[in-house]
Amino acid sequence: MKDYIRSVFDVVAESPFLPLEAHAKKGVLAVEKLSEAMEAYCLGDMELLEKKTAEIDKLEHEADIIKQKIRAGIPSSIKLPVDKKDLLSFLKQQDSIADYAQTSAYWLTLRSCKTLPDEIKEGFSELMEAVLKTVRMYDRLVDELYKLLATSFSKEEIKETLSLAPEVEKLEHDVDVLETALMKKIFENEDRIGGAGVCYLIGLVEKVGSIADKSASSADRLRTMILRR
Repeated sequence: MKDYIRSVFDVVAESPFLPLEAHAKKGVLAVEKLSEAMEAYCLGDMELLEKKTAEIDKLEHEADIIKQKIRAGIPSSIKLPVDKKDLLSFLKQQDSIADYAQTSAYWLTLRSCKTLPDEIKEGFSELMEAVLKTVRMYDRLVDELYKLLATSFSKEEIKETLSLAPEVEKLEHDVDVLETALMKKIFENEDRIGGAGVCYLIGLVEKVGSIADKSASSADRLRTMILRR
């Protein structure tokens, strides 16, 4: 299916939808690397953490290059089946996924976890797992764009694609619940980690959680783009 769509667009014009999927994949890979970075952080392996941060930097930079190419190519593209402004708005939200993965990785490198209680480490592991699950569901949603292209946005395929958007939003809500629970644990351990530690960890929770927020926002923009075409 994808090879067929690729060959058609290669003949007709440069389509923004193929690089859009590639851009989404960079974000997913960045979050997967962040999950590995979080594991390294909780183990106190700062050398591995630095390595994973560098890998995330590379992925975020590659995502930016794809984003710039999409923006530059849209004016000369064939007439798109969606509104160009909606597409650009969607792209901006999707780009934030890799951005927040990078920001979260940087934040991890600022402070060691030597005084971090095990229950907080476990909380971060659960949070990261839930965020990664949300991003992967979002990736499935983006993959469905190909079916829409292949069927000229048939009603049946639109319905199937849009059914995934609420799934992303549900997973994002699960992340919110875990965020609240983890923040509570952090404050409960203030005597052990100190005031500065509390501020640092709350910031980390918010940054990691924002990845799921951006995934849900991107899903919403994708839904809007399809419905307003």
